[in-house]
Amino acid sequence: MKETITNLKPSRLWHYFYELSQIPRESKHEARAVEWLKKVANQLNLVSEQDAAGNIIIRKPASPGYENRTPVVLQGHIDMVCEKNSGTIHDFKHDPIELMINGEYVRAKGTTLGADNGIGVAAALAVLEDKSLPHPPLEALFTVDEETGLTGANALQPGFVKGKILLNCDSEEDDTFFIGCAGGKDTEVTFTIAWEKTPAGYKACAVKLSGLIGGHSGLDIHKDRANAIKQLNRIIWKAAEKLDLRLFYATGGSKHNAIPREAEYRLLVKPSDFQSLQEVIANAAAMLQAEYKNIEREIQLTVEELPEYPAKVFSLEFQQRLLNFIYALPHGVKKMSPTIPGLVETSTNAAILRTTDEQVTFLTSQRSSVASEIIGIADKVKAIGLLAGGTVRQGTGYPAWTPNVNSPILQLMIKIYQELFGSEPHVKAIHAGLECGIIGEKFPGMDMISFGPTIHGAHSPDERVHITSVEKFYKLLTTTLQRIG
Repeated sequence: MKETITNLKPSRLWHYFYELSQIPRESKHEARAVEWLKKVANQLNLVSEQDAAGNIIIRKPASPGYENRTPVVLQGHIDMVCEKNSGTIHDFKHDPIELMINGEYVRAKGTTLGADNGIGVAAALAVLEDKSLPHPPLEALFTVDEETGLTGANALQPGFVKGKILLNCDSEEDDTFFIGCAGGKDTEVTFTIAWEKTPAGYKACAVKLSGLIGGHSGLDIHKDRANAIKQLNRIIWKAAEKLDLRLFYATGGSKHNAIPREAEYRLLVKPSDFQSLQEVIANAAAMLQAEYKNIEREIQLTVEELPEYPAKVFSLEFQQRLLNFIYALPHGVKKMSPTIPGLVETSTNAAILRTTDEQVTFLTSQRSSVASEIIGIADKVKAIGLLAGGTVRQGTGYPAWTPNVNSPILQLMIKIYQELFGSEPHVKAIHAGLECGIIGEKFPGMDMISFGPTIHGAHSPDERVHITSVEKFYKLLTTTLQRIG
């Protein structure tokens, strides 16, 4: 497969993407990938520097005659979202990503691909390697832990980056330039479980919802995809009105910035009610398939008996309080932008549900291009959590990137795009947390733009990158470096 991938064009970009895909790089576990980047820098006789957070920068002097041109930063993040299909055997801490070509796309076998943002990292390395490409002074900045809170970018210190133009290679539409992004924060609600001794004479079972598309909680939040936790809770909440159910475990979701694809509730039901529960689940599956018939095509809702009987269950009061909280918890688009057509302005994602011996926690994430609206929707989640008797913790968040339609790098790249491809690029803001917002705040005055190839299904096992758009993206990148004045 290596030869097949590296035979794609541009070959050196695909070479580096393949090499990076062989190195596990889950968020907060990028050390091996960082060491690989240092090794590549050393092989290219370039200077690299790592900061305390783990971010790495590789510097390349300007080409002859380009010494006085504006210094440029090529920027991408090292980590990737690690999601896999149920039934796929893959250990993201140890196993390489298994690449495959599927028609016009490169994708992974049963897992996320890591094109977000491995393609951006690979493009920067290909530029650093190319001795024939004229360019201004270059810094390739590779940040860590972007996907779980942008913490690498947040940790950047003054002086680490010296360039004045930032080319962020972390967007996913090849005909689009992004000049603004949403800010965001996380809100976590924690409940102390009130346990009771398990009553006798029940049957233990698990109700599971899986097969959903999921996707990026910013880029895909407006597509009305089902949230596995919210929908399964809706079903159990309604079933508990009719049947004597006793919950003892609930889980769902895996990433704060991914729409939950799977959820599972474990509960007790009286043997005489088990058939009724099966009928409720069958009817609920038909309901979901009807509601999402043009969106979710692989919905799987099942109930199965469990071999082990739990020693304790949630108290009825706590069970109802938890079910009510999750039902009331907002998820999805809260407001569209009144000034930019089609742009989601404010949203919230009900992301991760977990049960331990002592607690149930629910992590949510809020986004908006308006700072006050981030606070507003996050505080709404907080208020619901407090009403339900939970303890609430909110993160510090990250800033939005305010669009600048008069950006010099934007005007230059629009002109280059028209010359290269004979069409007008789209110029947009994005409802996702790009690192540009943080970097722009830490290094004031930097002219920034974000662009990349076409990537579909980011943050899900359906992630795939369009092959010809990668070549187009790289041509745009290298031409821009030659033309920057």
